[in-house]
Amino acid sequence: MLSLKSLNSEQKKAVEYVDGPSLIVAGAGSGKTRVLTYKIAYILDQGHDPFSVLALTFTNKAANEMKSRIRELIGSKADYLWMGTFHSIFARILRTEAQHINFTNNFSIYDTEDSQSLVGNIITELNYDADIVNSSSFRRRISYLKNQMVFPDKFKKKMIKNSMDEKFYKVYSQYQLRLAENNSMDFEDLILRPLELFKNEKILKKYRKHFSAFLVDEFQDTNKAQYELLKILCPANGLISVVGDDAQSIYSWRGAEISNMLNFSEDFPKAKTFKLEQNYRSTRTIIEAAGGVIKNNPEQIEKKLWTENPKGDYISLLKCSDEKDEAYSICRLIKEEIHHHKYHLKDIAVLYRTNAQSRVLEDVFRVEKIPYLIVGGIEFYKRKEIKDLLAYLKVIVNKRDEESLLRIMNFPQRGIGLTTITRMIAFSRRHNVTLFETMARVFEVIDIKERIQKNVKHFRILLDKYIALKDKLPAGEMTRALIEELGLVAMFKEDNTVESLQRLQNIEELVSAISQYTKENPNARLEDYLQQVSLMTDLEKMDGSTNAVNLMTCHSVKGLEFPVVFVTGLEEDIFPLSNKFSFEANVPEERRLFYVSMTRAMKKLYLSHARSRYRFGEVAYQNRSRFIEEVPPEFFSPNDPNAGKKTNRKSKKELYMEMFGSIDYKDFSKSDSNLRPGMKVYHDMFGLGKVLNVVGSGDNLKATVMFEGNNPKNLMLKFAKLKVSE
Repeated sequence: MLSLKSLNSEQKKAVEYVDGPSLIVAGAGSGKTRVLTYKIAYILDQGHDPFSVLALTFTNKAANEMKSRIRELIGSKADYLWMGTFHSIFARILRTEAQHINFTNNFSIYDTEDSQSLVGNIITELNYDADIVNSSSFRRRISYLKNQMVFPDKFKKKMIKNSMDEKFYKVYSQYQLRLAENNSMDFEDLILRPLELFKNEKILKKYRKHFSAFLVDEFQDTNKAQYELLKILCPANGLISVVGDDAQSIYSWRGAEISNMLNFSEDFPKAKTFKLEQNYRSTRTIIEAAGGVIKNNPEQIEKKLWTENPKGDYISLLKCSDEKDEAYSICRLIKEEIHHHKYHLKDIAVLYRTNAQSRVLEDVFRVEKIPYLIVGGIEFYKRKEIKDLLAYLKVIVNKRDEESLLRIMNFPQRGIGLTTITRMIAFSRRHNVTLFETMARVFEVIDIKERIQKNVKHFRILLDKYIALKDKLPAGEMTRALIEELGLVAMFKEDNTVESLQRLQNIEELVSAISQYTKENPNARLEDYLQQVSLMTDLEKMDGSTNAVNLMTCHSVKGLEFPVVFVTGLEEDIFPLSNKFSFEANVPEERRLFYVSMTRAMKKLYLSHARSRYRFGEVAYQNRSRFIEEVPPEFFSPNDPNAGKKTNRKSKKELYMEMFGSIDYKDFSKSDSNLRPGMKVYHDMFGLGKVLNVVGSGDNLKATVMFEGNNPKNLMLKFAKLKVSE
């Protein structure tokens, strides 16, 4: 007989209820995994055949750990559960039933790279310009639409608005056809093809009869298609138990639908709701402070976390002069925590909203000799977009650097493929010249089409231009100009995904790092900066020990806990992350992300913000985040001069309307001639702005512009590409 003595009363009720649908609302640190584990064990203990129990998780690791714990509770029955991720479970069903949807059971599964390669091949076959039609952007759009159950026919009927949408539709249609022709499925198909399969009443009846119990972990992270599968398989009064927390729904950009959780009781009218509100992880101060923040969100399931844990320390608020001061302050406090409270480095987590913010932290941690691990991410200087840009700079400094030149030959895409590169390398070897020299002699290389020869020539001209500018412009200014000319800002903004916007922030951070370096080292050259970066990147790995401070994004920390947590960069436009097109629309999810970050802390929580921060090579003055103001002041130390002071901060929309009135983006021409103070301008990176001052003349003409969000910039107009409205 399974013992439930270790559960509290609400946990025990949730586990024992097996008479119909149930929604278990599990607050942060309330024992969610424990309850789900015990509930599965209880269902088996009540006599259910383990082969008829379907338990769905979001990671294989979670499934394996849960199955191991169930085995400890009730023995070998656990080995016969249908337990795993949505993708693994439904792939198993598809292997069995593939012939019913015109596949064979040995179908291939395309990972993201395979899918993108197929999209790229289709783009080439349709003779679309690869510089304009981006394969990775199209692949991500296809993935998002499939998760929303929007297929090519529906896209054609309702969503085509311009010529790019027409191109996308043709690629999407061909992509779906080619998958089927290749007897292949992508990740999205592993959820969507079962929906197609279950239109066969005989097959649907077979699996409805097969499964007698359904359990779902992290239900707030399910997308539309996943929820549809559950509703099809499970009767409205069936034994289905979903566990999640709407306050921790932070993946809408990946297709997660918080409405699945909010509407569960409507879809399963007999569902009983259980609320796990006792937190076992954090101090009372942290729990009540986090509750004070999340209550500002509309449309949520009512609950109130509480804990029997001690009140604990006040939350500490760090007001820093800039991002370097923030990083050094964090290092100092880490050393104090280790010395005074005997914590280990691995007990401490430093969280940031975007990956780009890790660069300064990494630099300062190295200086301070504090071991760290980038968790769930890549070190700043090893990120692809950073390595690509550094490769440009290396070639500008050293024309003979063939590895760097090969890396950037077709980045961004300029139609110089592997065959062309192979022939150019062969020419270089045959004539004993560098690849850089071969680019100038490309018309001598046989079997390269004239169009591609012109592409190579234009690329060489671009490199020559910046080689000439290297000693004439400050390194940061030159890098910013290069980024503009390469069209990276426009490329990443047009892609308009979370991943591309993070890449944009990363290249912005690189420009800031170079500008900061040259400001601190006035006589330094670009070569000196590149050497410093190389030495950083080539440092020996930290001996494999896990005793290191954990650096990670706020998304990566979900599901984890640490005695000491720092949440950094709490400034408007950073956290909450700005979205100039939707104003306040993304704030509720950003607030949930802040709530998740706060509730990772067990004993001590630090919040930090900076008055100014380098952004795209310029100092930007920052307003502290609204989320700091939403933390009830009684949870900060009464001796903290930075805490509890409410600011009369206007919303982004109010600032926008006050400064720009009814001006629309389409009002801006492409000319920036005769720029005068008071004129309104638009910049691809910084948005709308008002000219404050103009100095210089000719190629040295500079303007000071106040951009939306109280964001002043000094721009050299030769490179700024401002659009102007009278």
